Amino acid sequence: MDKWLWSARIFKTRELATAACHQGKVTVAGQPAKPSHDVKIGEVVLVKKDGITRTLKVLQPLKNRVGAAVVKQFVEDQTPESELQKAREPRFGPVFSRPKGSGQPTKKERRSISDILE
Repeated sequence: MDKWLWSARIFKTRELATAACHQGKVTVAGQPAKPSHDVKIGEVVLVKKDGITRTLKVLQPLKNRVGAAVVKQFVEDQTPESELQKAREPRFGPVFSRPKGSGQPTKKERRSISDILE
């Protein structure tokens, strides 16, 4: 599984693909996939990455990494458009936060806050 995810250019390295499998972010048929899982034609693989869940259908197994243009022959991306929109949405959050009631910031904290704002 980890080699297929790397070959299909889902992850940049096999190490990242292996870590995702160990963390339960890769599932096949509703079950967490081990990195050593053999990929079969027609399987649907769910990969949770970067806040979205990608749905991928295996068209052919891969042994070696292929070019980005060639990947479409081996993988069919069935990810719903609503999931892809999540990645495009802007995320606004606090730039910095301090616990309420912690008093005035120290000189070091003021400098780090001004570095963030500049």
